[in-house]
Amino acid sequence: MAAAALLLLLLMSASILLLASGSKDCHADDKAALLAIKKAFSPSYLDEGWVSDQAPCCDWYGVECEHDIDFDRSWGRVTSLAFLRDTNLTGPVPGDAIASLTHLQGLTFFKVPGVSGPIPDSLAKLSGLTSLTISRTGVSGAIPSFIGSSFTKLQELDLSFNALTGAIPASLAKPPRLLVIDLSRNRLTGSIPPLLFSRYVPTADEAGVYLTLSHNNLSGTIPAQFAAVSFLGFDVSRNQLTGDASPVLSGRGRPVVTVNLSRNRLSFNMSGVEFPDKVNDVDLSHNAIYGGIPARVGSLTDLQQFNVSYNRLCGELPAGLSRFDVYNFQHNKCLCGAPLAACASRRH
Repeated sequence: MAAAALLLLLLMSASILLLASGSKDCHADDKAALLAIKKAFSPSYLDEGWVSDQAPCCDWYGVECEHDIDFDRSWGRVTSLAFLRDTNLTGPVPGDAIASLTHLQGLTFFKVPGVSGPIPDSLAKLSGLTSLTISRTGVSGAIPSFIGSSFTKLQELDLSFNALTGAIPASLAKPPRLLVIDLSRNRLTGSIPPLLFSRYVPTADEAGVYLTLSHNNLSGTIPAQFAAVSFLGFDVSRNQLTGDASPVLSGRGRPVVTVNLSRNRLSFNMSGVEFPDKVNDVDLSHNAIYGGIPARVGSLTDLQQFNVSYNRLCGELPAGLSRFDVYNFQHNKCLCGAPLAACASRRH
């Protein structure tokens, strides 16, 4: 009896160890999808790092899992997949294989310049995606409308530093929890969709949203609807935008921290703009902005950068702006006062 009990104990211990050893292995369907991705990119660093008989697939480089422990098995579903800083990874995005990772929440391609071609339509199946980064790659073509329509849980979208063309799809306004949109440094054209972030409502632990569209070929005006959006960061620099920028500049109680509208064709009267109390960084240079700088700008205690050079501004600089360098104000119509030259005495 003692021998039988000992044998049973050893068998139980072995079962427990076997269960524990597989606690980081992924679901068979997910492993098949990962191996299909590896094959699509072969040869690459995946040939050495993604090997079935050496390490559980949830331990493979760039792979993260969430685990379900059942009575007789332990496996993880792949929830995050990242390809980072690799010049040897080449080929189009293997959309069909990636779409087979049905529990995927985060997908990242970052600094993989050999990854090219369009963003495949098959990725639309990833309805649970909350974060999508395809940045500093060779990806080209249009931004698919399914990114807004299918990814209803999306919170962060970064498609910066690629070769994307065409218009910004209006469907990006649909995900209600989308907090970050970065489409900078592409070749995008057309206007800014006016309803971006219109469904977003800040929660207690969220202060606002970020929009970065710099270094494109966007035209038209800054949407008036943006006056109702709680922006923390707003950067549309180096485009061809025209008209009035006050929708994102005005409002004392707004949470805006950084605003960069430089190198556009904006033209509006700055005199009546009420800059947000907490604004930290403002760059309005290289536009056609006219009027004067509001006096209260000089008393904004959080303001660390304020560049209005190369505009058509006139009048005396508020006293509090004398702490900034002269280049922040040069090449205007008739600004004066420290750090610029003293204003001429008024005649009565």
